Parts: sequence; structure tokens; C-alpha cells
Amino acid sequence: MTHEVGLSRQVRAFHVMPGMDGPEGELHDHDYRIDVVVEREWLDERAMVCDLDVLEAALADVLGRVEGKDLEVIRPDDAEAVTVEVFARWVHETLTEPIRAAGGETLAVRVWESPVAFGGYRASISL
Repeated sequence: MTHEVGLSRQVRAFHVMPGMDGPEGELHDHDYRIDVVVEREWLDERAMVCDLDVLEAALADVLGRVEGKDLEVIRPDDAEAVTVEVFARWVHETLTEPIRAAGGETLAVRVWESPVAFGGYRASISL
């Protein structure tokens, strides 16, 4: 048994896939859709998983860091490029502390680069 709440937001950002031909091998943009789902086994004293206003503010802050930018600024040393999987992990890691403080136990992030293609990252954020 698990309760959940979530949000979806869009952000336009740029990336390049090294070694690929065509548009993917050149700096290009995507209108990414970011889906964030917070889970908790038991509701808190307000009957919430976490406050959606807190989730909204945290997600707006995170996406504001990459809006209109080259995702190279978030590329970890162990990744050749910022794929949707890498982007999802970065969003997850960046949201972990504020969502944990708001009562979330598990956080799942999906990053859609088109209407049919996404990458995701899901992990427990409980202490």
C-alpha cells in the first residue's frame, strides 16, 4: 500500500549526443516533459504524502537551473552525454533533500524527450 502525489512540468533545454550523425550529434533542443511522483506508505497528520506547494517550488527551482541552457552544465563525469536517463537522475538527486524534508519516502522522475520516449530514475529517499 502506497500513496502518491505528483506533478508534470515542461522545460526547454539543449544537448548533444557525441559521435552521432545528424541532428542528434549536434547541439539541439528538446521540450522535455518532467514527471515527478512522490510516494509515502502512510499519510502525514494533514492527510498528505507531501505538500504539493513544496513540490511545486522545488521542481520550479530545479528546472529553472536548466531552462534554455545546454545540459552539459549538469553532465556527471561518468557520463558521455546527458541522456534522458542521466537528466532524470540529476532531477531526482537535486529534489531529494527538499522532498525528504516534506515527508516523501520514494521519489520517481521521468524525463520525456518526445511524446513517446522517456527515461526515468526511481529510488527511496527515506533516511
